[in-house]
Amino acid sequence: MKREGFDVGEYVTQMALLLDLELRDEYRDSVVANFERIRAIANLVNSFPLPEEIEVAPVFEP
Repeated sequence: MKREGFDVGEYVTQMALLLDLELRDEYRDSVVANFERIRAIANLVNSFPLPEEIEVAPVFEP
């Protein structure tokens, strides 16, 4: 489930403004790169098919 046209750099900029977070220029590229990695992992997890009959576990027990 990849979102076409989603700009991670713009997302980081907007979230920093929303959270009133001062994001220094020397850190911005690294923050954007980390969000790109997070996005790739989230896309992988969200694309995993689950059967309709699966139930949500009320408590996670490894």
